[in-house]
Order: sequence, then structure tokens, then C-alpha cells
Amino acid sequence: MSLSVGIVGLPNVGKSTIFNALTSAGAQSENYPFCTIEPNVGIVPVPDERLGQITSIIKTQKVIPASVEFVDIAGLVKGASTGEGLGNQFLANIRETNAIMEVVRCFDDEEVVHVAGKVDPLGDIEVIEIELVLSDLQSLEKRAKKYQAAARGGDKEAIKMNALLDKATAHLEDGKALRSLTLSEDDALLLEELQCISAKPLLYCCNVDEAGIKDGNPHTKAVAEHAANVGANMVTICGALEAELSELPAEEQLEMLAEYDLKEPGLNRLAKEAYSLLGLQSYFTAGEKEVRAWTIPVGASAPQAAGVIHTDFERGFIKANIYELNDLIEHKTETEIKSAGKLRQEGKEYIVKDGDIIHFLFNV
Repeated sequence: MSLSVGIVGLPNVGKSTIFNALTSAGAQSENYPFCTIEPNVGIVPVPDERLGQITSIIKTQKVIPASVEFVDIAGLVKGASTGEGLGNQFLANIRETNAIMEVVRCFDDEEVVHVAGKVDPLGDIEVIEIELVLSDLQSLEKRAKKYQAAARGGDKEAIKMNALLDKATAHLEDGKALRSLTLSEDDALLLEELQCISAKPLLYCCNVDEAGIKDGNPHTKAVAEHAANVGANMVTICGALEAELSELPAEEQLEMLAEYDLKEPGLNRLAKEAYSLLGLQSYFTAGEKEVRAWTIPVGASAPQAAGVIHTDFERGFIKANIYELNDLIEHKTETEIKSAGKLRQEGKEYIVKDGDIIHFLFNV
């Protein structure tokens, strides 16, 4: 399934540097505003140590991890909602993504120009949040005219949508993002149809210098407190270091990580956080030809999980044979897992768990 995370932020906060490191795509990255004009798109594998554990037991020809699509979008400035800078284009691009990763500059460097003339992470966050809220207000006001007319005519769906628009508009007018609006399950589904930017899940990515890699700095502590208050997640990475690491062979990467007392690149954590942000999880298929992580939404049923492999598998689903990674580690083969009574047969109502190893049976 294809779901994307839009990388946003003010100009010169390190968006394209981090995108380059994530994707090794060579997206343009220079020290001036609006360097990124057209959004760059990259598919990034999601590191998963469970794949290594599986393949240490099941020898296979190919290993395929899960992946996340990242979109590097033009830098936003104050006034974007009224067309300043590349505002209209920025907002249109971010509206098409499923979640937002906001890169926040948390390092001081006189040689790297800040669009506002000073490093102020919370101020940067506020600028972007206000522009997203204003953009959503404009969007909902346009939609309201359509639904108000239909609601006056007695259209039941329009009446529901009109009530939601009133609630959402009032929330936005208070300067609050829609992701913080408490809604019923039905209203939440209706809101999804409106593709509001400020309703999208949010991850703050604090870009620090080398001194802030291990313990952060006052800037990251301020962002962490803000993230906790607004219900967002946060990761801290050094974009410059990650860019350097991405160009090194694996052995040299390990050596450099050891110098900073790090177990893995910060980008690994970033990819995992983005995957989680999208509400995704993985199940595995494992055999001699291929060991693969398949991406499904949290809460997907067994037939829905089978449908990710091929739509015919969902339609023709019969049952799923499932075991856990711990069972594989203990018993080594599927035959022994079955003999130990650990191989389960699940039907159409089964909700797949993260990390399930599954073999589907189906009619086609």
C-alpha cells in the first residue's frame, strides 16, 4: 500500500539534507530559500531487525523490507496561506500526503541563513501551524457554502457534514489544528473526506548539530515539551551526520556510529517513527524464495492482509496459518512449530498482529 509522509518546514532547516540522507536520491540541497521547487519523492525501507532474525533460520533468496514514501516539499514562509513565497504550491502538495513530518531547526550556525534571522524552533512551528490552520479555514469556508444549501433542502448527509463543518471551523478559528479536535468515529470519517492539512498526523524532526546528538539541547527540550502538549511525536537527528553516514560503506558507518556512542543511524528511528505515524504495521511471509515484510494498517483483518499481496487472495481467502517469531526461534521449522501446537489456524475475523508470520490458504 502506498502512503506518504510530507517533509515540511521553513526554508534552510535541513529538509532536503535529511531527505537526501533518507533516500540517497541526490535531491538538490543548497543554502538559500525555495531551493526545493517541485516536490522530490523517495521510497525508504523501514529497518526491521525481525527480518534478520527470520532469515538467520529460514535461508532465502531475497529479503524485502517494508517501506515508506517521503515527499520533500518546498519550504514554507509566513503568509503561505495567502500565496506568499511558494505557499499555494506548498499547501497543495502537502494536502496530497497522509502525514506530516516537520523538520525543525535546532542548531545554531551563523553560516546557514535562517529565514527569520534567528533560530527559534517554537516560533518556526507556530508559523507553519498558523498557515496550515488558515489554509484549512479557507478550504472549509468554500465547502460550507455547498453543504449549507443542501442542508436547507433537507439532505441528511449534508446536515451531518454541515454540523461537522461548524464544529471544525470554530476549532480552527481558535487557532487550533484539527488533529486536536475530539470527534465521534462517524465525524472523524467525514473529516477524512475533507483532506484537511491540520488534521494529518504530525511528527517533529529536530535537526541538531553534532553536540546535540546524544542529549539534545535547549531547543530540542522546548520542542519536546510542545510536542507532548499537542499530542505529536518527536525524533532528534543530526542531518549533517546522517548525510555523511549515508555515503559510507556499512562497516565504516558502524565505526562512525561508535565514535558517537550510537547503536544505529538516526534515520532508522525516523523511518520507524514515520511508519508508526501512518498507523501501519508489518506481517511477514517467509520461504526459500523470499522473506518479506508486508505493510497493512493497524486493525486489518486476515483477508485484508492477504489482499495486500494480491486482490484475488482477499476475495478467495479461506484461512491463515500463523505463528510467532519467538516460536520460529525456539522450534526452527514450521513442521516443529506445528508439532508443538504453536501453529494457529485463523479465519476471516482474525485481526492481524504486528509481527505475525503468515501463510494464506485461498481459492482463486
